Amino acid sequence: MAWRIEEAVIRGEIDNRTRGRVTGRIWFSGRAEPVELDLAGNCWSDLAGRRLEFTNPDPQPRIPEGLAARQTGAVGDITASRKVKVPEIPLDQIGEYYAAKKPWPWHWGNSLYLEWFSGSNGRVVIESAGYDLKIVGEAAWEMTPEEEESQRRANGKAMTGFMEQLAGAAADGEAHEDTEWNQKPQTEEAAEQMQARSDLLSDRIQARLKREGDKADYGKILDEEIERMRREHGEPEPSPEQLARNVEWIEEMNQAAEEALENPDPELTAELESKHPLAERAFEFSGQIQDTADEEKWIPEDASQEHPAVELTSAVMIAAAKLAGALNGQAWPPPIESCAGVIVRLKRARVYLDDALRATESCQEEKLITPQHLGPIVVELIDLAHDADELIAELRERLERGTD
Repeated sequence: MAWRIEEAVIRGEIDNRTRGRVTGRIWFSGRAEPVELDLAGNCWSDLAGRRLEFTNPDPQPRIPEGLAARQTGAVGDITASRKVKVPEIPLDQIGEYYAAKKPWPWHWGNSLYLEWFSGSNGRVVIESAGYDLKIVGEAAWEMTPEEEESQRRANGKAMTGFMEQLAGAAADGEAHEDTEWNQKPQTEEAAEQMQARSDLLSDRIQARLKREGDKADYGKILDEEIERMRREHGEPEPSPEQLARNVEWIEEMNQAAEEALENPDPELTAELESKHPLAERAFEFSGQIQDTADEEKWIPEDASQEHPAVELTSAVMIAAAKLAGALNGQAWPPPIESCAGVIVRLKRARVYLDDALRATESCQEEKLITPQHLGPIVVELIDLAHDADELIAELRERLERGTD
């Protein structure tokens, strides 16, 4: 769920010469004043420490209504080095090539990818391989490989935080106050209910964004869908004191994030950057499957999302991402108050591991993957699922004991 507004861009500039801060301005068709960016974080290494100017040679008159004039929040992925297939024919001819089962001419090109998360509009993405790009001046600083890895993890957490914002919004208006003082750890059932509400809220927002198109106002839609869910559950309206406390809580979190960027705690940084062995195995396994699928040409160019090899690679990739979201960035075992949430995330990952195993059965039946490749894949999927089940059992035992 994101704003995708690259067609309406006229020109823009991104500046990451101050470490830990990305600023910029973007001009859109139909808007006299530019949208200003003020984001916490860094670009990828190709743009870190640099100022980038970009121009769209063919802007479209699609005014992004509802996009706030000032975007403050967190950096997602910002890079000009993504490799994409750039067609060498007009886009309206690609369908003809596809229908005739003819390969269309293309070449690899660099794509500008700007992603950020703002309080006013949620996730915003600008992605294009057709912009004219220009690095202005010399780099003010260079990003080390360790810093880039840290930034990529922070980007993943920004996405997780965005989804958790929906989860928090889907919960009771008193959720933040209750969490602050509650002495009892959340139960698995309560965590499941919160996740289900978050999923439903996310689906409803996505459907409205798609239906309302360019006129969609993310902030307005979010508020309306939260209010709709509150009425459906018969919950009382939040009091003025609760609303004020929520605003205060958000301001406290923003201030804490600013302070953490300026004066990072080495112990906290080390914990946030920690990787769980199971999540690491799944990540490496996902990469290996994708590489082998490309080398062995398991997936035809015209394959649909229902193709078994596509289902296999996609399910493993999503499972790896969900395992990372559940396990990385915290000590193990997690604090007891976090156990139920981790269980729910692990159970979501297990669903995709099961999907991947079913896809291997289809690949075997249709002889799409040779036994020497498929056998080890099945074994590793079963091992990952088994290890995830053991972690779930461990956390459930801790919840039953009720103590750390």
